[in-house]
Amino acid sequence: MSDAEVTGGGDELRDRLALAFDVDDLVEATRLGRRLVGYFGVAKIGLELYSAAGPDAIGALGELGFRVFCDLKLHDIPTTVEKASRVLGALGVSHVTYHAHGGVEMLAAGVAGLSEGARNAGVDEPASLAITVLTSDADAPPHIMPKRVMVAAEAGCTGIVCAAADLAEAHHYAPRLLRVVPGIRLPGDPVDDQRRAASPAEALAGGADLLVVGRAVTRAPDPVAAAERLHAAALGAEV
Repeated sequence: MSDAEVTGGGDELRDRLALAFDVDDLVEATRLGRRLVGYFGVAKIGLELYSAAGPDAIGALGELGFRVFCDLKLHDIPTTVEKASRVLGALGVSHVTYHAHGGVEMLAAGVAGLSEGARNAGVDEPASLAITVLTSDADAPPHIMPKRVMVAAEAGCTGIVCAAADLAEAHHYAPRLLRVVPGIRLPGDPVDDQRRAASPAEALAGGADLLVVGRAVTRAPDPVAAAERLHAAALGAEV
């Protein structure tokens, strides 16, 4: 049985896991993707890989069987965000991120751009995700996260990105929003710069819809073994 055929926890769990391809080489990303597509339903492309390969990265990882999460954290004037979103919406990605700090008008422009781009290309509209507070920011004032959740809801975003510790509060303010949690670590792993990290079981038990996993798997000596550990840890939660 190939690596890609081993799902470790079934399709339901796989669909709730996103692998962060934080590399600067598309060949490396593709090789990694082939090994791990059986464990992760979503491939997250951030600034590093997008800067190296651009839309080619979206196509390459999509062809492997991933849904593609384009994590560019757009934050600019509304017109620029709308135009960029129109392009991304046409590329067939599944998720696009924006900084909620940009405000309602900017986020709404992004939502509109995604919708128009997807509609014109005849593809499904991506989920628009508002970044609330970065998981590397341990000093954000307590009122910031709820405020940004409400901004995202008012702008018509599909969901938010938040730390696992914020899941319950985010649900209180906007219960219909999709909740995406980055900074997932396995017990005993270093947290690196993710000051508000969480285990997969903690995040799923807290109500996360999608977990973003990066270095805990991609920088492990054996990424496949790490992915299997991740599935085993996640299945300790009610999923």
